[in-house]
Amino acid sequence: MRLWPPAGRRFCAAAAILAGAVLGGAILAGLTAVATPASADDRHAGYYYPDPTSRETYTARSFTLPETSRKSRIAFVTGITSEQNKAPYPPTAAIFAKGSEAEKLIIVALDEGRIDTVYRARAIFAQMTAVARLLPVFSELGVEDYFTFFDLAKMLGFEQITISNGRDFAHQVLIQ
Repeated sequence: MRLWPPAGRRFCAAAAILAGAVLGGAILAGLTAVATPASADDRHAGYYYPDPTSRETYTARSFTLPETSRKSRIAFVTGITSEQNKAPYPPTAAIFAKGSEAEKLIIVALDEGRIDTVYRARAIFAQMTAVARLLPVFSELGVEDYFTFFDLAKMLGFEQITISNGRDFAHQVLIQ
């Protein structure tokens, strides 16, 4: 029986929406790096976040689901935003997708003093991994102790994740 990658358009859409909803709480609550210069073709740098101060590449253990699409990635970030807006306090970060296929995930802190070092950025990603591992899709595949948030992002077809304090720090993760 094939466990990975799973088949079915409904599986992909449901996974995207559920993942977005569950991870919304993780963003509210709270790899090997290689420093490289910012990419000259990053048209979002300088608009949504400053030029990345650090960058790393993550080689995913998962595959992109064949039925992922721009729509499923937008459903993912919409699910997170929806959960953030249900909280009794304002969101601490904005999360959205950009790019012609919504293949770039962007997370920007909305408060001063948050996500201002690569260590805090990685801590948020670790927290998002912990929440992602609770998703039924990970347990159904038997990878809840192996896959990370970056693997979930790869499953959904994201190619790049940028996290920033919205002022002078941005860290970019390229997902292969």
